[in-house]
Amino acid sequence: MQTMKLALAGAAATSVLALAALPAQAAAPAKTVTVTVMGTSDLHSNALNWDYFKDAAYADSQGNHVGLAKVSSLVNRIRAERGADHTLLFDSGDTIQGTPLAYYYAKVEPITETGETHPMAKAMNAIGYDAVTLGNHEFNYGLPLLATWIDQMKAPVLAANAVRDRSGLPAYKPFVIKTMKVKGEQPIKVGVLGLTNPGVAIWDKANVEGKLRFTDLVESAKKWVPVIRGLGADVVVVTAHAGDNGMSSYGGDLPVENASAMVAEQVPGIDAVLFGHAHNEVAQRFVTNKATGKQVLLTEPGKWGQRLSRLDFQLTKQRGRWVVTSKSSTTLNTNTVPEDPKIVTLLKPQHDTTVGYVNKVVAKSAQELSAAESPYKDTPILDYIQHVQIETVKQALPDNTLPVLSIAAPFSRSAVFPAGDVRVRDVAGLYVYDNTLLAVKLTGAQIKDYLEYSAKYFNQLAPGDPVDVAKLTNAGNTPDYNYDQLAGVSYDIDVAKPVGQRIANLTYDGAPIPADKEFVVAINNYRQSGGGGFPHVTTAPVLYNAQVEIRQALIEYATAQGTIDPAGFAAANWKLTRDGAPLF
Repeated sequence: MQTMKLALAGAAATSVLALAALPAQAAAPAKTVTVTVMGTSDLHSNALNWDYFKDAAYADSQGNHVGLAKVSSLVNRIRAERGADHTLLFDSGDTIQGTPLAYYYAKVEPITETGETHPMAKAMNAIGYDAVTLGNHEFNYGLPLLATWIDQMKAPVLAANAVRDRSGLPAYKPFVIKTMKVKGEQPIKVGVLGLTNPGVAIWDKANVEGKLRFTDLVESAKKWVPVIRGLGADVVVVTAHAGDNGMSSYGGDLPVENASAMVAEQVPGIDAVLFGHAHNEVAQRFVTNKATGKQVLLTEPGKWGQRLSRLDFQLTKQRGRWVVTSKSSTTLNTNTVPEDPKIVTLLKPQHDTTVGYVNKVVAKSAQELSAAESPYKDTPILDYIQHVQIETVKQALPDNTLPVLSIAAPFSRSAVFPAGDVRVRDVAGLYVYDNTLLAVKLTGAQIKDYLEYSAKYFNQLAPGDPVDVAKLTNAGNTPDYNYDQLAGVSYDIDVAKPVGQRIANLTYDGAPIPADKEFVVAINNYRQSGGGGFPHVTTAPVLYNAQVEIRQALIEYATAQGTIDPAGFAAANWKLTRDGAPLF
């Protein structure tokens, strides 16, 4: 018996040695899955590849194309490559404003009255968006139109930091979690948090004051990201209508305007930020989160549907959970694909209606008027805006005894009133924003401050330096729309002088303006509410605010007059100088 036990023990030992000699069995490879998020932003109601101002297919010097019909073709291709069940499509805002198509269905035949489906809702529903975030321009046409559009959208429309003014409760859906099925595995959950821009409180004050507040993007993300993670999200994407430079175009105590990189840096638990608002193309940027040390992916798909961002996330199964183990992004150019015929056909009736509207003749112009030189010369075409604004305010304030002045900026260098027939699209091409007209009271001293602030738009020009108009303007990246010109007074801007010391020979009716002399100043709602940070206007007494759209006022004035003749309104009342000598 003892002998048998020894024999068995020996055999067992031999077996163990034999097993030890065998190569270790390789562990089963970790399960990995790649999910793809596609993103648009700042579509600005570009549905088709069409320029309504030129009444032709869209074209620019870079060869870009625009519109959701183009985006749709790229989306279809990526869904086919990746598998539709492993893809999602998001948007980061500024969707329902920006082209005559949007204007027509907001103002001419408003969807709030007709029951018609907004063209952007129609297209986005057909393409199959999974979530859309509100941009600041969503509020331009008022809360009722916005609510109607949201109701028409099949995708959830998000804005976690737009809250009710009194209760502080979310006014819109803060986030959504999308579930992707994986064969033989637990599903992957992708959470998307939507953040809009705090500047809405300034730019659309008339529409939101007393109704909505807009909280800080970073603080809002800190509140909601843990909630999304707590609900089991494996991937968290923030869709933010905010640029990534950490700066603001406004002053005061409003939260930061361009806070997307700040959100990535300061809020743990975010994998990527799809952002917009700045109209830049950012194919891929990584920001290190301060709390976790992890890399957060950022991408911005330009504007108008010219680009589609593509974000790829590789997830690996670790201890029974999906974990993001790598991520990357790129931007795809929509000029590489044809328009999706399904979207073109779907939108053709509304597109054709808009084309008919913008081609209506409103007046005849005595000569061609161009805005090309408006940023650095006093041009008749901008004087036309000033003239109509002054006349509108004068008619609205019949008992006013103060001089009426007007402020306008060069919104478009490509705008032209042709000699002969001037159409709606020509006027819309000159005045591209849906601003309304107000009038405020300013003193002579305040007007001087205002003009000095505006004159920072010009780069300083040294004595003897050549005058290069390409280098003269947009100092400090100031956009053309933030260079205000004043009509009704005369003044020089001396670009040889430093900022703050440039306005010279400021006169009214041929005489220097006393500091305490009062004026009525026609101004648009964007500027009066603080857009651009100009001094005095936000606190100035408002004398007129009938919510008249400036573009419509231009159209109606032209229609009533029948002709646009510079002889009746053009007045060269400002000029650029260098050390007192005219620049041109």
